[in-house]
Amino acid sequence: MIPESKIKQITDRYEFLEHRLANPEGLEGQDFAKLSREFAELRDVVEIAQKLKTSKSELKDALALSEDPDCDAEMKELAQAEAEELRAGLGDLEHELALALLPKDAADARPAILEIRAGTGGDEAALFAGDLYRMYQRYAENHGWRVEPISMSTGDVGGMKEVIANVSGQGVFAKLKFESGVHRVQRVPTTEAGGRIHTSAATVAVLPEPEDVDVHIDDKDLRIDVFRASGPGGQSVNTTDSAVRITHIPTGLVVSQQDEKSQHKNKAKAMKVLRARLFELERAKVDQERADARRAQVGSGDRSERIRTYNFPQGRVTDHRINLTLHKLDQILEGDGLEEVVQALQAEDQAARLAQMGEA
Repeated sequence: MIPESKIKQITDRYEFLEHRLANPEGLEGQDFAKLSREFAELRDVVEIAQKLKTSKSELKDALALSEDPDCDAEMKELAQAEAEELRAGLGDLEHELALALLPKDAADARPAILEIRAGTGGDEAALFAGDLYRMYQRYAENHGWRVEPISMSTGDVGGMKEVIANVSGQGVFAKLKFESGVHRVQRVPTTEAGGRIHTSAATVAVLPEPEDVDVHIDDKDLRIDVFRASGPGGQSVNTTDSAVRITHIPTGLVVSQQDEKSQHKNKAKAMKVLRARLFELERAKVDQERADARRAQVGSGDRSERIRTYNFPQGRVTDHRINLTLHKLDQILEGDGLEEVVQALQAEDQAARLAQMGEA
């Protein structure tokens, strides 16, 4: 049960914001944007709270009518039926309101930097990393998102040793943030004559893309090295010092970029990845400070944590964090079936945070 005092506090804040945004004199651009986001977030809460208030009032009237001695039998019966229907709906509205009141992850609506790296397993791991990248590409297409590769290193027999891409669209990070961790595959490689099942892995990291105001980087904290690009790319790439390596001295983070022929473009792409990694470091620091709350959520997002196994012989995918097993491996790798896994992870996260809110 949500305290009436809390609902009143939120409603008062909503009405204040509504008035302030209608009279924005003296508000700077950033402040106006910040208040607008808060107003939009509170709108859902206030609308659900109003529905709940109306339903409670209608239930009270229906119960009064059903108990009125002057009311005829037919009207009483109708009032009782209405009261039962309203009472059943109150639970759903209260649950909906509780979900709306859960603290929002400020990064949920943001684009994301998706990083996939082949892990243990050699060529087979690179092929699996490529499979994962295609899965996320197709999943993104289904949601109308845009996937733009930032850097890519192909495997010797195909697949990806490493790929970093920008995923932009509505609510990208909210959907993909639970994908961070170690993804394991069990299958018979095409190069395996004996038909033995091999286990290999790839690491996925999903980082929210920061805005400029989120991360301040001093030029003095950067060491920028330029060098000649190597590998595929054409003669014009390999004859100039177009590749860029940026080292963030305070943290030791290193980002290299050589996919573009232009040193300027490589530097811009490297800085974009560096900003995302620094932003994630800061978010992880805040999360660590809230460690007790973190434990109740779905996984830790730690890249060293094994989160999912894709078993080809049995055609199944198992997410170890929520003990979910689906026998639809093909659909998941095609991107269509991944939504079922994502929704299950989001539901588990919501349930854990609701339980926390109840204990607070």
